Amino acid sequence: MAAYDAICFDLDRTLCEPTQDATALLESAFDRAGVEQFCTPVDLRAVLPSLPVAETEREFHELLFREVADRAGTDRTIRESAVSSLTTAYLELRDPTAVAFRPGAAAALEYARDRGRVGLITNGGRKTQSRKLQALGIEDAFDVRVFTEPSAGIYPKPNAEPFEYALGKLGVEPADTIHVGDSPYADIAGANAMGIDSALVDAGDGADATDHQPTYELSSLSALESIV
Repeated sequence: MAAYDAICFDLDRTLCEPTQDATALLESAFDRAGVEQFCTPVDLRAVLPSLPVAETEREFHELLFREVADRAGTDRTIRESAVSSLTTAYLELRDPTAVAFRPGAAAALEYARDRGRVGLITNGGRKTQSRKLQALGIEDAFDVRVFTEPSAGIYPKPNAEPFEYALGKLGVEPADTIHVGDSPYADIAGANAMGIDSALVDAGDGADATDHQPTYELSSLSALESIV
């Protein structure tokens, strides 16, 4: 069992998960927008690594739906109207506060806090992600919280900036830190590039293996105590 000066966590699908059904939410968004459905939640997750950096949450979802529409072969003459109306509908229907702890997450966070410094490094804007933290009652559970803020030079994982910012605020070295997350691309690749140990939490979606190998693999956050 390794000793670390700091433990950093991802938020979405690591510490928490939405209580809104992803499939039903997407279907409702297409219905409200009056657009024939051309993707599933799995399709949306699959394109995330290929998206450029967005300045706002709306821009992010427009990029997301546009990329999926392109891959689905959606007629370009109607694509932009469909993307705009779909983005509006999706953001209106989604409730950021409809979240719950993933199994073992609350206990793992408390365990980490008892052991030393704790950070949050999340791909998401401050406003939306803070609402999730408030709903979970953990807004003040971290020594540093790092959100995606391109205007401030904090680009999303796997970029180095969010990790560098967290390390600086925590006052720790990469070799003395572990980052826990669900995404091989964002969390594991980002931490590995910084020389930070990484723990991949099974998100339960049957994601394929990638070239980004974590230091540890956890079936759930209940197993965190076995590695730190």
